[in-house]
Amino acid sequence: MTMTGSAVFWILLAMAAAAVVTYFGRLFDLRRAQIDYQDFLKGVINILDAGNVNEALAVCEDAAAPLANVIATAIRSRKMPESVLRDAVNSHGRVEAARLDRRLAALAIIGQTAPLIGLFGTVVGFIRTVKLVDSSELVVRAELLEASMESLVCTALGLAVAIVVSIMYCSLRVRLERTVIELEAAASQIVGYLSGRGGKESAA
Repeated sequence: MTMTGSAVFWILLAMAAAAVVTYFGRLFDLRRAQIDYQDFLKGVINILDAGNVNEALAVCEDAAAPLANVIATAIRSRKMPESVLRDAVNSHGRVEAARLDRRLAALAIIGQTAPLIGLFGTVVGFIRTVKLVDSSELVVRAELLEASMESLVCTALGLAVAIVVSIMYCSLRVRLERTVIELEAAASQIVGYLSGRGGKESAA
């Protein structure tokens, strides 16, 4: 490969490696964030019904999950008016969702730019081919093949990176949306519980 073609090749490989590292890091975080919110929320409510607020907070802290953090925020804000309680929970929920969403944008960017970078390498390869043909009446076959292969390799690698990274991004996005939906459902239920008369009396 020429210097330009080699640079494009290694750039695409570096992007692929970065995407793999980002994917598995985000996958681990999302798996750790997923808990059975119905069972967890039921257990917390049972503890609150027994009047053990500190124990309920300790359970949420031990879970170390976004959903548990949102529920803990609701418990700490339980004596506030319902509107203030709901705003506090929703605000913290958005923070947790944004934390889970971080670095997913990097995968989207890699998936969208990889074909363009590969296309750039392809154009460079074709330019080199044209220059070889135009520079001399007798062009060595090996030189033409090398320039053509440079174009094909860059195109293929760019498309391969884009396809794989797009699949990675979509799979993480599905997991993230499922987690956010569960988080919103749990937040709504705990706010409804704490805003109710029985919830206030037991959580006071």
